[in-house]
Amino acid sequence: MRDSITETPMRNAQTDVYRETPHRKRRGAFFLFAILWLVLIACGVAGAKWYSDRIQQEVASDLERQTASQISLMQQDYDERMTKLENGYKAQLAQMESKIQSLNELLTFTKDNMDTKTDNSNKLYTQLAEVKKQLNELKKSLDVLK
Repeated sequence: MRDSITETPMRNAQTDVYRETPHRKRRGAFFLFAILWLVLIACGVAGAKWYSDRIQQEVASDLERQTASQISLMQQDYDERMTKLENGYKAQLAQMESKIQSLNELLTFTKDNMDTKTDNSNKLYTQLAEVKKQLNELKKSLDVLK
């Protein structure tokens, strides 16, 4: 009987050892599986970050290139408009100066031929003053544009 008693606890101890070994193997496999998943997740996150950074850089460079081209087009358009305005003001100033010159000549002629009864010289002086005022306003506008 003793043999059966001593054998029984040994068998129980052996069976316990056998039970722990598969459990340990499962733990090791689970640990390896968890580490593998963590590595895969980390690689996925790193890849997604790299890809999003690359796309962001491409979009930024495209946007910068488009903005630069639009700015250059706007600058050319602005320069063309300013040139047209300046030329227009110069033409208007030249016309106003010619009108002033002709009014001065007419005023001189009228002054020379004036009767005491007519008041044409006052009218001409008034017109001349208005034309000079318009000329000064045009010069101020041209200075503002420059």
